[in-house]
Amino acid sequence: MGSVRWAFPCAAWHPCRREWLLAARLVQPEEKDRIGQFVFARDAKAALAGRLLIRKLIAEKLCIPWNEIHLQRTSKGKPFLANNVVTNYPNYNFNVSHQGDYAVLAAEPELQVGVDIMKTNLPGSSSVPNFFRIMKRQFTETEWDVIKSMSDEWMQLDMFHRHWALKESFLKAIGVGVGFNLQRIEFNVSPLQLEIGKVYRETKMLLDGDEEEWTFEETRLDDHHHIAVALGKQEEFGQKHSDVHSMEPDQPQFTLLTFEDLVASGIPVTPEDSAYWDNFCSKQESPVQQHSRSR
Repeated sequence: MGSVRWAFPCAAWHPCRREWLLAARLVQPEEKDRIGQFVFARDAKAALAGRLLIRKLIAEKLCIPWNEIHLQRTSKGKPFLANNVVTNYPNYNFNVSHQGDYAVLAAEPELQVGVDIMKTNLPGSSSVPNFFRIMKRQFTETEWDVIKSMSDEWMQLDMFHRHWALKESFLKAIGVGVGFNLQRIEFNVSPLQLEIGKVYRETKMLLDGDEEEWTFEETRLDDHHHIAVALGKQEEFGQKHSDVHSMEPDQPQFTLLTFEDLVASGIPVTPEDSAYWDNFCSKQESPVQQHSRSR
């Protein structure tokens, strides 16, 4: 079993009643309830898609029947498989992210993995320079030099979000949350320009000033979305990963899934709840004040 990279365009998904109620039946009751509490339809769709991606992965790659999969969350909120099962892949790792227009999943049979997707958007209520001032402590001086070397504000924002995805992917791989000093990690991004659809592995990371032997896959899914996948050996972060490169998979591209792909192996976990459709229909798609720019 090799690497898995999946993406689902949740923003473009406009579910009919049948699709939404089917999807709701395919997740655990507590997750269904949590998703139903989102104020905006955009967020509910993204969260539901993320859970379906995980269950599809486990059902199809670990061969655990969909309705027997039991997911729990760590204290930091990271989902994990709680089933006490014996598989050929005891260290199988997966991670999901949803932001912007997509939900994405990355999985590895032997490596620690973290994934993050970021959509380049204008900051909602402040200018770009003011936004950068607010975020100043999140990056090192070297990283800011690269970000601000871009030719215009939009390109600077794009590079900002690329760096942010890289940092988040690492934090998600090692399972830490709020409170980690982001200036401890510094990325030397390469190349500066990423072509859509290609997978790059040239970016390097320093931790407390020393280069770490983690691998970072970078993909530009479209004009607006960066994906970063952090890959490290199965040991505590901060240790040297001497043979991580020999364990790396080929450079897998993200496969775009349809709703039919998402639910193909689904077996309902809960009965149909028609009120769940009414709940979804009452939601506004997204905040009115949100700003974005197309280029």
